[in-house]
Amino acid sequence: MGLDIKYRTQETEIMDDFSLEGEEIDKALDTIARINHFLGGNKLTLNSVKLLLKKTDPATTITIADIGCGNGDMLRVLADYGLKNKLNFKLTGIDANTGTINYAKKLSQSYPNIEYACINIFSEEFKQLKYDIVLCTLTLHHFTNEEILHIIKTFTENATVGVVVNDLHRSKLAYRLFEIISGVFRLSTISREDGLTSILKGFKKKELESFSKKLNLRNSDINWKWAFRYQWIIAKL
Repeated sequence: MGLDIKYRTQETEIMDDFSLEGEEIDKALDTIARINHFLGGNKLTLNSVKLLLKKTDPATTITIADIGCGNGDMLRVLADYGLKNKLNFKLTGIDANTGTINYAKKLSQSYPNIEYACINIFSEEFKQLKYDIVLCTLTLHHFTNEEILHIIKTFTENATVGVVVNDLHRSKLAYRLFEIISGVFRLSTISREDGLTSILKGFKKKELESFSKKLNLRNSDINWKWAFRYQWIIAKL
């Protein structure tokens, strides 16, 4: 049977279970971070943030929230960039898994401007969060189309500068390439199975454009980037 990518799959990922914790999950988070870095994902998100920062005063403190922060690698990249360029960043990682948050805290102990919070994205607590820039890297695809509309609406209402989404392009070639990558990196069952499911839960450009149209987003820019990613920047300024 051929691979059907016409519609986003409704399958759940192993790591969608927020109760999971322990060494195996920590290793899976590290693997995701390593592959994301290898394929240019961190660079894509950083470049997107740089575009939004052009519209801000470099002398002010910029608050950045990373939703679905994983092991916190993107926040550490941002912290290093901010320090190198004398920018004052206040960084917050948000995840619904307590084990993930604890692991990210452990890896970020030497970064005083990074904090973490275990918050459900659909909670009233999350709805009240404010930030200048909000990041959503490899996280949006975990949700249904209806949930995504709710999430992006909250992002745009609570961000003063803008929103950065970096997520997967659903394609047969991306799926087959990840099968090869799984062998090269000798990925665990969790990393391999979730990686393949993630691609099938990824997006076509017209789907992201549909979200933008339904939410009446005026400054929304969606572009395809290597490796099989979509960069979606929503500017508020």
